Amino acid sequence: MPMPVELIRQLTEEQIAFVHRSGLKAEVLEPGHIRLRMPLEGNQNHIGTMYAGALFTLAEIPGGALFLTSFDSRRFYPIVKEMNLRFRRPASSDVHVEARLDAEEVARIQEQAVAEGKAEYVLELALLDEAGEVVAQSQGLYLLRAR
Repeated sequence: MPMPVELIRQLTEEQIAFVHRSGLKAEVLEPGHIRLRMPLEGNQNHIGTMYAGALFTLAEIPGGALFLTSFDSRRFYPIVKEMNLRFRRPASSDVHVEARLDAEEVARIQEQAVAEGKAEYVLELALLDEAGEVVAQSQGLYLLRAR
């Protein structure tokens, strides 16, 4: 792993003030695999379900967390180029998301970034409530840049 897991947890949960205030928690931080949870408490909208901005945050942060577990931050940095979120149903509980990049995809992305200075990759994610129902789906286009 490029960094110690506790440092990755701190960067994921606390570095961005908005994310810290939301109460987002990193439950799994492994090379190529992350799982994050957004609590309903403190993130409700005017009808008591999860606020759309909290769901968007939960969809966007995995790109950075997955970067920290999978790539060397001394050699590369990530940029979100595009993010799309489709709301499927209201979330009336905590919501979690898992993201994965297999070792072959990590190697491909790194090799391209070294050769060309940058590499694009896509993360397609499902945000799930506590009952396992999909409350939103996201597609993020990320750019890995060489330093």
